[in-house]
Amino acid sequence: MAPTAQSGNLTEIVRAAEEHGYESLWFPEHPVIPVAMKTAFPFTPDHKLPEHYGRWADPFIALALAAAVTSKIKLGTGICLLPEREPLITAKVVATLDLFSGGRLILGVGAGWLREETEVMGANFGSRWKRTRETVEAFRLLWTQKEATYSGEIVRFPAVRCEPKPLQQPGPPILLGAHGPKALERVARTYDGWMPLVQSPDELRQSVEQLRELAQQRGRDPGSLQISPLVDPGDAGPSLADLKAFRQAGAQRLILLSQQTVAATADGRALELIHRFASVVERARAV
Repeated sequence: MAPTAQSGNLTEIVRAAEEHGYESLWFPEHPVIPVAMKTAFPFTPDHKLPEHYGRWADPFIALALAAAVTSKIKLGTGICLLPEREPLITAKVVATLDLFSGGRLILGVGAGWLREETEVMGANFGSRWKRTRETVEAFRLLWTQKEATYSGEIVRFPAVRCEPKPLQQPGPPILLGAHGPKALERVARTYDGWMPLVQSPDELRQSVEQLRELAQQRGRDPGSLQISPLVDPGDAGPSLADLKAFRQAGAQRLILLSQQTVAATADGRALELIHRFASVVERARAV
């Protein structure tokens, strides 16, 4: 969901999600939307950015509120735009939230698609993928070492203390939101999992098979990667057959998302959707 000033009572919403048995709750990020943006929006037929994208709350503050009023549901960023964030401050924010939430944080990250936003936040759009990777590498040092230093091409800092450490060790799982062959290579090299937009279980299966091969080539355990696709739920959510097919394709969780559902949550209909898709949670218990 997209938390906004128009979303309604966020405390009530996140409690309802947990009470209905949802495994995780995900908040997206856009710090600012440049008014004069020219980049085409890739997810609507007319390529125009939906108005509510300019109203999204900071995901970490919203997730901190969610953590305070729940005890079981996992809390995710879907996605955090790392090139637009300062690495040291973000490492501390993430570690603090993971500690105080009882180790429930999942860090979904990406490099972003909106050039004007990336640049107004002070990053180079052309090097955003490298900045994202270096930030993640730096996080892992900051979260596990008493005195951490990192010397990348973009992210660099001398020995520092960064505390508190996250409760999850070596840190919250970091899942990459991205698409295409390069995305698979990036996940296999650096990340703990993958959260792509997918149209079908067959599409996911083919990509997961490639990803597992790439991970094995790098000496990584393919089974350790979390596969968390974002799936359009339609009107009633995935059927039992769909859920089984996604599981067989390699998914550990499904994140229900469409442009329509995100807009609805931004405009105050999150509780309605939580109730509507509760049947999916029940169906998933049989998978």
